[in-house]
Parts: sequence; structure tokens; C-alpha cells
Amino acid sequence: MTSLPLIPAISDAPAARRASMPPKHLADLDLAGRQALVTELGEPAFRAKQVSNHYFGRLVRDPQAMTDLPAATRERLSERLMPTLLTPVRELACDDGATRKALWRLHDGALVESVLMGYPDRVTVCISSQAGCGMACPFCATGQAGLTRNLSTAEIVDQAVYMAGVAASGVVAGSPPRLSRVVFMGMGEPLANYNRVVAAIRRLVSPAPEGLGLSQRHITVSTVGLVPAIRRLASEDLSVTLALSLHAPDDDLRDELVPVNQRWKVAEVLDAAWDYAARTGRRVSIEYAMIKDVNDQPWRADLLGRLLAGKLTHVNLIPLNPTPGSRWDASPKPVEREFVRRLRDAGVSTTVRDTRGREIDGACGQLAAAEDNDTNTDRAGEAPA
Repeated sequence: MTSLPLIPAISDAPAARRASMPPKHLADLDLAGRQALVTELGEPAFRAKQVSNHYFGRLVRDPQAMTDLPAATRERLSERLMPTLLTPVRELACDDGATRKALWRLHDGALVESVLMGYPDRVTVCISSQAGCGMACPFCATGQAGLTRNLSTAEIVDQAVYMAGVAASGVVAGSPPRLSRVVFMGMGEPLANYNRVVAAIRRLVSPAPEGLGLSQRHITVSTVGLVPAIRRLASEDLSVTLALSLHAPDDDLRDELVPVNQRWKVAEVLDAAWDYAARTGRRVSIEYAMIKDVNDQPWRADLLGRLLAGKLTHVNLIPLNPTPGSRWDASPKPVEREFVRRLRDAGVSTTVRDTRGREIDGACGQLAAAEDNDTNTDRAGEAPA
């Protein structure tokens, strides 16, 4: 593990966090909104496009590098259009620098994390949509931390833009110098912050200067199964991948592992997922954490296979990652292999996730964003396939 120092942590952060939203940022606005703001400042509207090109097109934050803007207006436009949203506290790296986790402090003292993962053919960033999470899944460090607040659209987008700059710097050895995929699998339940997450997706996929210019098909939105929001997402005319964190095929166990199941049962959640697949043509990813002696029995593999057979879906089995004080443990490899075999025999496409970032607590379910430089107790996001 390598520790990569960023901006030092602010030592006088307020003890009591205010659940307040940050100042408006250009990523909160479409291009027309940015132009209106610029003209309110007495500048020509085209300045909004210039600043937006720097942020989204060139991944530039330093106003002094915006040399196509008059020197007298650079700072003023930057302050109004690009206020600081994420203050870097610490960055850790492992996998020879291919996996990098950043801990951020928000304007109100809340902490969130993002994880960048480099592969030979792509660079993926796992971003947070909330500070904390209110879904209370007992095997997930984030869920046990509780919810602080929703992130703004720009706070979500800024994580991706920052990490795109990291990728462009060439420090992720053996990977392309361009961010290509974004997964909403960090802290929080994305569909519980629905409007801002959808707005963030539109910024990420719009071409510069409107946005970052990523492919819709390279965006993944994870959910524990908020049925009304899944159905609403299906109507958004977006081609993003839906990742459903199922974790159990039966209601008795899922009620415990994913408490929202007490509101929307397995059959309802899967029905919404199949509707999403039918309306978008996108394969639904079923996320399933393998927990020893809890959800890894052969009969549960067979039940899951019957539920998924013939559907436009793929199963990601996730070896459970350790979290402090947890009573849960990962399934043994022979049990995992038998689970895979039974699903494949049922005709269900199945893989075991390549979990990245365990050494820096940057893998699936380890996100808690606690600040502790001595014991390294901060936990980070998801390591998607």
C-alpha cells in the first residue's frame, strides 16, 4: 500500500455537521444556466462556455491556467462557477498504483470517498451519491454508518472530473489515460438521491462543454431495490446499466440483509428490474455478496437460478470484504465455486467479481469514510468488474 499525500486535512472542521447543500457550481447547471450566471456578473455569455471547456474538456481547475480568459476576470469567474466542493484529505493506492482511493471533506465537514480503478483496457471510477447511507444493510460498513445527507449534483460530478484528471496525468500505470466508466457504487443509495443523480448522469454523458462526454452505456447505477425509482429511471431515456444489490433470493433472508425488502419484496424488485431491461434493452446486473453460512447454500443458488433463468441479466458474485467488528465472513472458495456452477447450469451468466482495493479498504462494502490517520479506519467504495 502506498500513501499519497494530498491537501492536508483541515484541523478545525466543525464538530457538528450541518446538513446544508454547497454553493452552486457549473456542474449543477446546464450550459444555458451557466451563461445566465455569467451575464449576471457582467461578462459576455460565451465566457461560460470557456470556463466549462476548461473544467469538462481540459479537466483544469486552476484559474491561472485559463489563459483564454482575461486575467482580471479569471479568479472571479472561477470563484462563482467553480467553488471548491471537495477538499482532498488523503489518497491511498495499492495494486501497484492501479487502485486509488480518495477521501474528501465536503463544505460542511461531511466525508465521502471515491475509488479509481485502472485496467489494461479501461479506467473506472466508483463515486458516492450520499454522505453515508440510510439503507442499513448490516454487512456493509457504509450502511452501518447511517446517512448524513445527499450530495449535490456537482459534488457527485466533481468526483468523476477529478478522477478523470488523475487518469489523464498518466499515474495509473498500464491503463489508458482517459476515464471511460463511472459506477454509482460508492457511499449511499443513488436512487434515494434520485433527481441529483439523474442530473449528474446527464452531465457525465453530455459532450464538452456541457459535460464530460462519457458513453451512457458505460455508466452503472446501483440500487438496493427502490421499486418506484427503478420504474422512474426506466422512463428517463437513458441507456445506463442497472445494478440490483439482491444478496438473497428469498424474502425471509433478504428482509434481514437488505432491510428495504420489508417494503418491496424480491418479486416486486425483480419485476421492476425486468421492466427496466425490457424498456432500455440493457442487461441488469444482479449483485450478490457471498456470506459464509448465510446466503451461500446450494438451495439458494438453485432458487436464484430459477428466478433469473431466461432473463436479460448477469450475476456478479462478490466475495464479502471484511469490515471491523462484523460477524459476517466470506464464503469459502469451494462453496463459491459450487454456487457459480449451479447458476451457470441454470443458464444464468455468472462471474465472481475481481475485488480490488482491499489493502486500502477500498473494496465493495467497506466504505465508511471515517478519518483516522493512525489506524486507517476509513472505508471506501466498490470495485466493479
